[in-house]
Amino acid sequence: MHKSERLFQLVNYLRSRRLAVSADTLAQAFNVSVRTIYRDIQDLQSSGVSIVGEPGVGYMLSNADLPPLMFTLPELQTLMLGSKMVSQWTDPLFCEHAASALRKIEAVIPAPMKQALDDFPIMVARFGFDEQSKASIQIVRQAIELKQRVLLTYCDAKNESSQREIEPLGMVFWGGKWTLLAFCCLRNDYREFRIDRMQNAQLLEQPFVTTSTKSMNHYVELVRARYRDEC
Repeated sequence: MHKSERLFQLVNYLRSRRLAVSADTLAQAFNVSVRTIYRDIQDLQSSGVSIVGEPGVGYMLSNADLPPLMFTLPELQTLMLGSKMVSQWTDPLFCEHAASALRKIEAVIPAPMKQALDDFPIMVARFGFDEQSKASIQIVRQAIELKQRVLLTYCDAKNESSQREIEPLGMVFWGGKWTLLAFCCLRNDYREFRIDRMQNAQLLEQPFVTTSTKSMNHYVELVRARYRDEC
């Protein structure tokens, strides 16, 4: 384990403990010498982490508030990539949250890390995710959270348009396409609807409830069982 990773894990270890932990216990937990633990504690204290204690007594965090820079570079790159994907493939509200998260990360990282993030050679492009799709995904996501029905105008693969009243249960991203899983009130069964084929989505005031036989988890169980039977 690299030192930076050990320091990160050491802080997490202390955070999970309510009482002081001895240097011997920490040394055993991280498979290092007691002297190394003493040096690590001093390094963390020098960087602003609120660790209190002394040799022979033990160490603990004095509060739960930690400096924001407790991420490794690969972790920051992963967070940045995820935020970029959210900003390109979700609705305007999630885009705003993703941009806000990126601004907070960029505001607190040191210069060397910021340069490494700026040079991160992975981009997220958006093709075919138009304004109508953004509007539709925002409505159905809101309906999922509020458990309210949606009146949906939908164009199927045969280019035939129909209107359905549905109960949105969840969404799946297939790498370029979002699919809404819903309970169709007309068919009285599960149905899948591609977000990019929605012509109009209207949030209704009528609420619905999920049950053990009408939910995202239940649908996933049915799909898994079907594939097991086919195999």
